[in-house]
Amino acid sequence: MSVGARIIAKIGNTDMGAIDIQPSECRFEIVVRDATPPRFARSALTDTQYIRAKVRHNRLIDLFFGAVAHPIRTGPHVVLHDVGQIETDEIYVAVRNTGQQFVIPIQAKVGSDQIGTVQIEQDLALCRDKFPTLTPRLVAVQFKKDAIGEVIVMFELVLANDEIKVLDEKHYRLVPADQISSDDLQTMSRTD
Repeated sequence: MSVGARIIAKIGNTDMGAIDIQPSECRFEIVVRDATPPRFARSALTDTQYIRAKVRHNRLIDLFFGAVAHPIRTGPHVVLHDVGQIETDEIYVAVRNTGQQFVIPIQAKVGSDQIGTVQIEQDLALCRDKFPTLTPRLVAVQFKKDAIGEVIVMFELVLANDEIKVLDEKHYRLVPADQISSDDLQTMSRTD
């Protein structure tokens, strides 16, 4: 069954099931200097816009994939032939130092919002329809805040045997530059 047919079947059956993907509590947190302009972060209208601004200004897609990525659309409403109108929070195009190019649709979630199966499958259909020559890399971003500060959790997702699975997960703790200690730098130098 094609991705488009699978999406239509799920929507028709009102199976809008969320994927039970939760940030792992035991993952190493990569400390990153928060480069988000304070004025910009405060002016974000929604939680999703706030997360997208954090991801974009801190170049977290670049860090996550080890590639240079550029946002090409924010919040696009796109019409797909077999599916209809869909929405993706943001789309990036990236290139590695080998020349490999890929397209990265982003789904951003806050708090208790869950990653939806249909949204991820729509992202895959979007990639195949609008960017057929680029390798799709599906990403979900979860924002969490704790007593220490903000953490952006990024998941790379894949469709395997008609199920969405986590391929990779990384946690980025965003802090002011003066809060990155020499211990943090030493610990992170040993993680590669």
